[in-house]
Amino acid sequence: MDEDKTYNLKAYEDVISKPVVDLRALRNLSWNGIPDMYRPLAWKILLGYLPANSSRRASTLNRKRKEYHSFSKHHLTPDSVSNHDREILRQGQMDIPRTASDITLIQNKRVQSCLEKLLFTFAMRHPASSYVQGMNDLATPFFIVFLKECFKNGVTGMDDISDDVLADIEADSYWCLVKLLSGIQDHYTPDQPGIQRMTFRLEELMKRVDCDLCSYLNEKGIEMMHFSFKWMSCYFVRELPLRSVIRLWDTYLSEEGNNGFDNFHIYVCAALLSHFSQQLRAMDFDTLHYFLQKLPINDWSNGQVEDVLSKAFVMQHALEQYLALVTAPKPPTKNIVSTRPKIFAIFEAGCPSNWEYDYYVDH
Repeated sequence: MDEDKTYNLKAYEDVISKPVVDLRALRNLSWNGIPDMYRPLAWKILLGYLPANSSRRASTLNRKRKEYHSFSKHHLTPDSVSNHDREILRQGQMDIPRTASDITLIQNKRVQSCLEKLLFTFAMRHPASSYVQGMNDLATPFFIVFLKECFKNGVTGMDDISDDVLADIEADSYWCLVKLLSGIQDHYTPDQPGIQRMTFRLEELMKRVDCDLCSYLNEKGIEMMHFSFKWMSCYFVRELPLRSVIRLWDTYLSEEGNNGFDNFHIYVCAALLSHFSQQLRAMDFDTLHYFLQKLPINDWSNGQVEDVLSKAFVMQHALEQYLALVTAPKPPTKNIVSTRPKIFAIFEAGCPSNWEYDYYVDH
C-alpha cells in the first residue's frame, strides 16, 4: 500500500504528521484538495479548532467536547426552553430532514437528532444571529466528514457507531461551525448585510470579467440578488453533490482567516456564471430565471469543480494585479509595466469571453 501512495498523498502525510504542523505548508497543499484520510484532522486545524501542536490536541478535544456537552445539556433542559426557543427548535427540526435529502447518512434519525441539538445550541449561544435557514446546510459537510472517519476497521453502518462517538462528532461539528460562522456572522444577522455586500461585489466583478453577460442579465431584468442569495448563504451545498461541496471547502478552508468563504467564494460564483455565459445569453427571462435558480451542477465531478476553482484563481490574480497598477503610489517595476497593457485591456476594454485563457497563457 505504501508503494502505491501518490506524491501528493506522501507530501500531505509529511506535513500533517509533524509534531507541529506548518500551517502555511498545510494551506498550500490543501488548496488543491485534501486526501480523505487526513481531511477530518486537516479541517479542524485549518479552522483553528485544533492546535498545530500535536501534543496539545487530545487535551483540547477533551476540554472543548466537555464544554459543548455541558452547555448543550443546559440549553435543552425543559425548564430553560422558552416558547421562542421552542419555535427555533421546531424550525430546525423542519429544515434538517430537507438537508441533503439524497444522502442516506443525513436521513438517519440519530444524525438528525445531533444536528438539531448542535444548531439549537448555536442559536442559544449566539442570540445576535440565532438560527437562520442555511445554517443547517453549513453544518452538514462538517458532520459528514467527521462521521465518515468512523467507517473503518469493520464499521459498516450507523448501528456500529456508539452514542458516545456520535456525541463527540456532534461537538466537533458544533465548534467547527462556530469557527466558520464567526467570520461570516453578518450573513445571518437581521437584513443580512454580509450577503448583500457579497452580492454587490459579485455584480461589480462580473462587470469587469464578463460585461456582455452582465448587460444581458440587466436587459432581461434579472438581478444578482434574485439567484445569488442562496449561493452566498449556503455555499453551493444545495447545488453541488456533497462530495464536490467537500472538495470546494478544502480550498475555501485553506485560505487564511475566513478569506475563502468571505472573498474567494465571490470569484468562484463569477467563474461559475462565466462557465455558463454563452448558454445564459441565449435564454429568455423565464428560462434564465429557472436555470439560475437550479444550476445543472448537481452531478458535477470534483474535476469540474476544480476547473471552476482554477478559473476563479486566475480572475482573482488578474484583478489584484490590475488594482495594484491603478493604485500604485509610485511607478511600477519594469516587470509589472510589461503586463500593464494586457491587464488594462482585460478590465477596461471589452472583457472578451476568453480573457482568462489569454491572461493565463501570458503568465
